[in-house]
Amino acid sequence: MKLYDYWRSSAAYRVRIALNLNGQAYEHICVHLVKDGGQQHSADYKAKNPQGFIPALELEDGTILSQSMAILEYLDETTPEPAFLPASPKERAIVRSLAQIITSDIHPVNNLRILQYLAGELGVEDEPKMTWYRHWITKGFDALEARLGDDTFCFGDTPTLADICLVPQVYNAHRFKVDMTPYPKIARINETCLKLEAFQKAVPENQPDAV
Repeated sequence: MKLYDYWRSSAAYRVRIALNLNGQAYEHICVHLVKDGGQQHSADYKAKNPQGFIPALELEDGTILSQSMAILEYLDETTPEPAFLPASPKERAIVRSLAQIITSDIHPVNNLRILQYLAGELGVEDEPKMTWYRHWITKGFDALEARLGDDTFCFGDTPTLADICLVPQVYNAHRFKVDMTPYPKIARINETCLKLEAFQKAVPENQPDAV
């Protein structure tokens, strides 16, 4: 498989974690989100993913999957162990809801194209832009912290879809200096995940295109 990736893309970070948890070998192909005006906008890449988003996963038969959550569920469905979702429909819904606090409510309003639009078309200065960024992380983390219990991971004693989504978002929170003091459960789970080799290997600074 080929993963079209960028070291700081949190959506790609999720997929790297999942591939590592599944023990899946893949070829890393860097699509630089800033260089050359953003290589994701090139005709060659858009022929693979018309949205021009990272990541994309090219399967061995040439099929190209886009959207990180769709890729994660594909990997879960095609590799039975370890499971990213619990067995019961109710518990699966709980895990999906935890993951979607991040993937549906935090990430979409804070990704690169939004920040570029704020700075470019709307002329928002750096500090107000960072206020925007931190606001949406804290709103999401407030809700997520309240939902978490005392389990080792977000739900249960093994990593799930929720943990795969959480760790990249905590990375972003640290990067943009979000105060994590109000989120002891999130911080604890993040630290637990990062002790696992699959999560360590996926860390942005450990990627071949990291600068």
